[in-house]
Amino acid sequence: MICIGIDEAGRGALAGPVSVGAVILVKPLAWADVPKLKDSKKLSAKKREEWFAWIQQSDAVVWAVEFSSAKTIDTEGIVPACNAAASRAAARLASPGSVPVVLDAGLKVLPYDAWDQKAIVRGDETEVAIALASIVAKVSRDRFMTALAQDYPTYAFDIHKGYGTRIHCDAILKHGPASGIHRATFIRSLTGS
Repeated sequence: MICIGIDEAGRGALAGPVSVGAVILVKPLAWADVPKLKDSKKLSAKKREEWFAWIQQSDAVVWAVEFSSAKTIDTEGIVPACNAAASRAAARLASPGSVPVVLDAGLKVLPYDAWDQKAIVRGDETEVAIALASIVAKVSRDRFMTALAQDYPTYAFDIHKGYGTRIHCDAILKHGPASGIHRATFIRSLTGS
């Protein structure tokens, strides 16, 4: 069945955008066709990069990625930011309602009633399209955060990708948050503001 799979990365990070990957399978792919595929969180960075290269070269897969910025997350909230990015990514692959969408549970494509969509608990472990979308989202976001580290070396984004590690929290406390990069609503308890 031709469908779009959608997943996100960076939802719980303290800095940087949330990334939503969308993958449309233009040819059927079963787990037997991709035997070592896993959810991106269960793959090493090297394996994710290898899968991303495979996705880019595959004639069975077309993909898109969209981001919602830290500012959008602070202004609109994480759920609307994820949904907006998901909607934009899906719309780059197909028009609303033209193909079914499968999502990892918790995401919705907006507007909700315009897409035939199904949220699946642990969908990145059971649906090939979602697992591939999770890799697109994670690799794209990791690359973004690594590039951001060049402009903001004191935060070591290339190491922790914006998540709340000890080194990252210590850097925020020492240097303060980077405007437009750190999610003010996510670091309030850390900074007291």
